[in-house]
Amino acid sequence: MTGSYQAAFFDFGGTLYSYRNQGLKLQEVLAALLERLGVSATPERIRAAFPGASRAAFQAYKARDFYLHRDLFMDVYRRFALEVAGREPDEDLLSWCHVQQCERVIANFELRDDCLATLRALRDAGLHVAIVSNIDDDYLQPMIERVGLGDVLDAWTSSEEARSCKPNEAIFRTALGKADCDPARSLFIGDDLEADVAGANPLGMTTVYLREEGMAEAPAAGPQPTHTVERLTDILTVAGLSYGS
Repeated sequence: MTGSYQAAFFDFGGTLYSYRNQGLKLQEVLAALLERLGVSATPERIRAAFPGASRAAFQAYKARDFYLHRDLFMDVYRRFALEVAGREPDEDLLSWCHVQQCERVIANFELRDDCLATLRALRDAGLHVAIVSNIDDDYLQPMIERVGLGDVLDAWTSSEEARSCKPNEAIFRTALGKADCDPARSLFIGDDLEADVAGANPLGMTTVYLREEGMAEAPAAGPQPTHTVERLTDILTVAGLSYGS
């Protein structure tokens, strides 16, 4: 073991892969939803309405200690349809949207260029390396399999498995239990200050905020990470390693 850390826990979406290239694929689902409702809308109208529906749904769910993301995503589509089509889709249509979204995310997401090398370097140095994600199992397992992440991970924990969504502490404790690791000797790396940093800080974990280019710095009044990095490979320095070691 190198350095003082025994484990490195990573958020998944937004951290090991970026959300930046998913918009067009999800827009396909939104357009198909409207078509099934007998409504047409320009791409500009779809792009304008979706962020508000997404924010409203996340706001409604974020105070809950646990929820299935299937329910959250279906609520996003419900709110979007109400805004653009003026009526609510039935449960079957919402379920269809969720399946379409799931298939597209699994088929099209791409790991960051430095993801596999970073995870492999941490694991080769003796750290327990794991994913801790606010995601349902129907996403997480096939995503890990498609890009071969299982070869560089010791474990992964979904919010569905833990029955807990970040920042609720139970999901962190579930992951720490799998690693048999003291929180003080662990790193938690994520791109979400409210979920990742705010959840891991109270447990005494060393928090690393991955601030992708163009993202805001941590506001002074909000959760404060121990470290801020711009690339995954920068985490090796935080862990006391050097790239390529």
